[in-house]
Amino acid sequence: MSDKKAVIELVKHLPQDVTLREIVQKIEFIAAIREGFNQIDQGQGIPVEQIIDAWTSK
Repeated sequence: MSDKKAVIELVKHLPQDVTLREIVQKIEFIAAIREGFNQIDQGQGIPVEQIIDAWTSK
């Protein structure tokens, strides 16, 4: 799905009283997730094991 279509679908499902700031925050969240998936696809992500180790070693 294109970025434009993703935003259109997002807006369709938001409540009528949503603010522009809330819309921007939701778009930024979706953009960050897509960027993360793209990094994983390119082999640039952090392995899950490394993240789990960092959480459990505290």
